[in-house]
Formats: sequence, C-alpha cells, structure tokens
Amino acid sequence: MKIAIIIGTRPEIIKMAPLLEKIENMGLNNILVHMGQHYDHEMSEQFFLDLELKKPDYNIGVGSDTHGKQTATMIKSIEEILLNENPDFVMVQGDTNTVLAGALAASKLHIAVGHVEAGLRSYDKTMPEEINRQIADICSSMFFVPTEESALNLLFENINPHDIFITGNTIVDACVRHLKIAEQKSDILSKLEVSGDILTLTMHRAENVDNPDRLRNIIEALIQLDNITVVFPVHPRTVKTLKKFGFYSKLEIQPHIKLTKPLGYLDFLLLLSKSKFIMTDSGGLQEEAITLNIPCMTLRYNTERPETVSAGGNILVGANKDNIVDTYHQISNDHPLYNKMKNAKNPYGNGRSADKIIEVMLNFYNTGKFDIKAPKQIIGNLSRKFLEIHENISVSKYEEINPDSTIIMVFKDDKIIFPYFDLNLKDKKVILKSGIHK
Repeated sequence: MKIAIIIGTRPEIIKMAPLLEKIENMGLNNILVHMGQHYDHEMSEQFFLDLELKKPDYNIGVGSDTHGKQTATMIKSIEEILLNENPDFVMVQGDTNTVLAGALAASKLHIAVGHVEAGLRSYDKTMPEEINRQIADICSSMFFVPTEESALNLLFENINPHDIFITGNTIVDACVRHLKIAEQKSDILSKLEVSGDILTLTMHRAENVDNPDRLRNIIEALIQLDNITVVFPVHPRTVKTLKKFGFYSKLEIQPHIKLTKPLGYLDFLLLLSKSKFIMTDSGGLQEEAITLNIPCMTLRYNTERPETVSAGGNILVGANKDNIVDTYHQISNDHPLYNKMKNAKNPYGNGRSADKIIEVMLNFYNTGKFDIKAPKQIIGNLSRKFLEIHENISVSKYEEINPDSTIIMVFKDDKIIFPYFDLNLKDKKVILKSGIHK
C-alpha cells in the first residue's frame, strides 16, 4: 500500500502530525506533498524540524493568489504527482483550497480519498471553507469524522454510513504531542514579559476585520477588558485593516493590551496553555481551547464546531461590544461557571484519533475497498423504507440477515442516532436503503 498525504497550511500540518508520525513508525510506504498554500518561513523546513516530522517529498510553494488561480495551480501540480507516484490512497485534512484540490485531483484519477475531519458544516456558503469541505466530502471514499454530529451531517447528505468513521479529532493527539515539545523549546512568556491572567486573542476572518462596524465593536470591547492582559498576535492582514480604519493606534496605547507579530506554533501553543481565556474567530482554536481546558469566547454568530458550544466550553459572542464585555465579566466573576467551562467534556476524543484512522485505513485496504469501481446496481432499483423494529437485534445483525439493505439512520423518540454497528434496534425506527453497495 502506498499513501499520499497532501497538506498545505500550518493547521493541516499540525493536525496531521500524529498521523504522519505513526505512518512513519509503522514503516508504511508514503509520500508527503506540501503545497505551501500559506508559504513563509514557518511553513518551510524549520516548521517540520520544530515538530520533529519528516521533510516533505514534494514542496510546491504555490503561495497566495485568488481562490480560482490558486486551486487550479494546485490541481495541476497534484495531478502530475499522483500520476507519477501512483498511490493507492490519498489523505487530506480539513477545509482549505489544498483539501479541495487534493480531493478533486485524486477522485478524477479514481484514487480513493480519505478526508480527515470530514462532515463539519457551518451551512454558511459565504465562507470559502464551507464550499471546500462539502466538495471534498463529495469526492471522498472514507470519512474520518470527529463527532457523531459530524457523522449525522453526512448521513443527511446521502453518504453511506459504512464509509463514515467517528474517530475523534486529531487536534487532541496533536495538542498532547506538541505541548510536550513546546514546553521544552519555548520561552515565549519571558519574551513577551507577561504574567498574571492572560486572555489570548486571535482575529483574522474577513467578516470581522474587513467590516469597520464589527471591527469597531470588537476593539471597543477589548479596551474595556482592562482587568486582564490581552495578548494579541496580529496577522499582517489584520494589521493593515486596523490601521486603515484607525483602530491600531487605539490598541497600541492600552496598557493591558500587548500587540505582537504572529507567533510560531510552539510559542503560540504554550501561550494558549498558560491562558485563562481564549477569544477568537478561528475554527481550529475553538477545538484547541476545549482540548487545553481553556474557556473560549468566539467572535462569530455561527460555528462549524457546535460541539464545543453544546459541551459548554465555548460561547458565541459575535461582534457586539456589549455582548462581548458582558459575557467576559459573567464568566470571569462567576467561578462555578468558569470552572464548568474549563472542565467541559472534550467532544473530540481521548487522543487516539490517529490510531483509529490508521486501523480503519488498513482494514479498507486489506478488504479491497480502496478500489473505485462503477456500481453494479441500477439506480432505479434502489429503494428507501421507513420501518419500526421491535426485535432485539443490532444494526450489524440486521444487515447480515438482510444483505441487500443498509440502515442509514436510526430514530429513538425524537432523537436521531448514528447507526453504529453494535446499536440495538429494539423499539426504534429506522430508514434503510435496499440495493445500496456496501
């Protein structure tokens, strides 16, 4: 078996690092393709050295461009590499243009695609990431989803449950792995000369930084949070818009706000781990916050990580000044509430996601499921049924007895449940398909 792992941005490298390490340690034949979607020094050789990872076999350095040009360039490059290397399986992670290009190029060549962190949905098509993740899922053969909620999203989109695997999120594996490295290599707190309670802030999304009204609300809220040190590593694009709208100078003069250049990953991870609060509009940081047991306030009105909110570790505060300030003070002054958020159960698993993904991948390969073939059944022969089952029988046993049927959704009272193979179907309602290829 030959595996091609395609990555392009810092978050992808971080989340794929546990998988890369295990694939290498197991001696599995693999090639690592780095598109360099956000190319800078951190994305180059030094970043892989810092994380103690193998160097990429291909380093494309595509850089920034419009979405169309960047994606087209990547598809062309990836196609050439896949034709040359002829892998059995392509693995992508997340929702970037790299993921879109990798999944499209591989699927057009009839190479099986495994999407790590599949099934996330914000249902906001103004976000390019939402388009990328939906198209990547259409192109994929295996879906490694972080939570049951993500799995249900795919069921509603007609994905075969036999191809969906709830593995948890590799961010948990990555935080455990990388925090150990950061504690050995980083001295960021002394460099920043910060002590006491810290609120780490990140903000980069266009809906916040390009909108003067929303940006003003957020800045005015930050100025009022004067009983905590706000550390704000500012993205260059955010610096540009802050200066354009006249807000940068207002932040500079605030004694409790420390503006810094973007931090290296290990420095940033250590800073996060020492923070009392996290405020962000990033998707990945919502995951890291609940993994590191740090209460999070998200500067958005929706999220593709709703599990962090329902678990109680994250609150969506949007871009309303009063809401941001009031929420912060409410959490800060209510110790039981703070501890409840801090101790929220992590919905993304126990740090064994990489092990689960590799186990599933090897099983698919050994049973010949990587082969992409035209379906034998005629589409008109497919049928869907809604049944109520009263037998004491599991999903797998039911499908064994009825080999032409696949249970695609289970209902218990008013709740929809993923059809786990060992789920007992007694007194439950199900939707099943007949004639579906397993």
